[in-house]
Amino acid sequence: WYQRRVRAAVTTLMDDPDLSGPLMFCLLYGSLLLSGKIHFGYIYGVALVGTVAMYTLLNLMSVNGVSASVTVSVLGYCMLPMCVLAGVSAVLSLKGVLGVILCGVTVSWAAFASSKLFVSVLAMYDQQPLVGYPCAIMYGVFAVLTVF
Repeated sequence: WYQRRVRAAVTTLMDDPDLSGPLMFCLLYGSLLLSGKIHFGYIYGVALVGTVAMYTLLNLMSVNGVSASVTVSVLGYCMLPMCVLAGVSAVLSLKGVLGVILCGVTVSWAAFASSKLFVSVLAMYDQQPLVGYPCAIMYGVFAVLTVF
């Protein structure tokens, strides 16, 4: 039952990738980081470079290939943990042990979610750690932007 449900969700993602949600998450992330500095250039730059790198990597690793819109959609929707971290950073300082723990949890959450979706979309079930590592690097850069 679970496998059929996951495959149905993945098929829906492949057929109709939504790009308005990722854009809204990036705008939310940037607006939560507005603590006297404008970060939109960094956010869109890191997102663009990370998306192009993941698109290239996934097309080199998989047999089927993935479209750029699916890559943007998955990486953008998995920005939700980074938005939560940015919201917490507006209230608390993340420059201590609590910040390290929260950054580790949110980067792991985002990387696991995005790699799970990519692996399911491309049927690369044995390669989740290989897909998750570059996702974790990209989301780690977003966490560094959040902390500093």
